[in-house]
Amino acid sequence: MTGEELKKKVQAGGIVYGTMLSTSRNPRWALPLAGFGLEFVVIDTEHSPRSRADVADFLAAARDSGAVLIVRIPIPDSHYVTMALDAGAHGVLAPYCETVEEVEEVVEAAKWRPLKGALVRRVTQTGKFPSAATKKYLEERNKHTVCLIGIESVPAIENLDNILKVPGIDGIFVGPNDLTISLGIPDQYEHPDYERALRRILAACKKRRVPVMVHHHTVELTTKWLREGARFVLHGSDVRLMHAGVRAEFGAVKAAAAKLADAKAKDIGESDEVV
Repeated sequence: MTGEELKKKVQAGGIVYGTMLSTSRNPRWALPLAGFGLEFVVIDTEHSPRSRADVADFLAAARDSGAVLIVRIPIPDSHYVTMALDAGAHGVLAPYCETVEEVEEVVEAAKWRPLKGALVRRVTQTGKFPSAATKKYLEERNKHTVCLIGIESVPAIENLDNILKVPGIDGIFVGPNDLTISLGIPDQYEHPDYERALRRILAACKKRRVPVMVHHHTVELTTKWLREGARFVLHGSDVRLMHAGVRAEFGAVKAAAAKLADAKAKDIGESDEVV
């Protein structure tokens, strides 16, 4: 799947499925990744210690995995956007955006690179390009680029209507951990205030026809918000999915062994990774 195909699918109301890579950094991970059947993956560089070279090598190896490769950059900054795209990413996820100016800077770098400075700001604010040829060239060059904006705080939600007016946003990302902390209810994902905030985001985005991804880590929460309108399904992470697989399979093996020994199998519990 290309970035353009992914965007068209969600814009048409379809659902796309992906996960976040928080630990995987060896390019050899590209081989199993190709067999996961995912339509996109988010490669984290906000909380994970990946260098620019690590990201470039991983992107080069995973290019033929079939998944759209999106890099979560450390901060909403044009320099990080272009670094990720120049390294081979199909798109970027800019975390913790709160202002129109932050979002404009990210979108400008993602959708109109290599145009910079006053001229790219004029494109965002007025739609005027240096020439019709420049507009056609940049549209073709960046047609596969996916630009996701992180709405992860109360100030961001308060400013969401203005943020969504910025042209070029392909999706809104919600980080539940950051958002619940901002709401004063850390990690309480069934709290009425959190649910109210998510529904407010979903409603605002629906009006603007902008798809939403909410990064939950349990099947129950992911499917709940899928039913409520999320269309970018970003579920779990490499660490959490591996943990869940080990828990389920070794749990079954340990349970069988415990019956033979007339003992009780110990459950390792859910992963506590937050990304």
